[in-house]
Amino acid sequence: MSRSMDKKILFDIVTSSVREVVPELESHPFESEDDLVGLGANSLDRAEIVNLTLEKLALNIPRVELIDAKTIGGLVDVLHSKL
Repeated sequence: MSRSMDKKILFDIVTSSVREVVPELESHPFESEDDLVGLGANSLDRAEIVNLTLEKLALNIPRVELIDAKTIGGLVDVLHSKL
């Protein structure tokens, strides 16, 4: 994984994972401020979104480091800092 991966690419990967886990959001126009709970993702969905995203990025990050990321943008920022 490139250290210089841009946040737009990370955003696209995260939203792709959200769409896979929560198919009813397939046509949702995602924004950085979108809160996963507000979008209807329960705790299991959120864990699956994180796991799927980490798998796509081939990253091994302790999940506890991602727990405070409440929005899609927050998750992107944490992931970006770990690359």
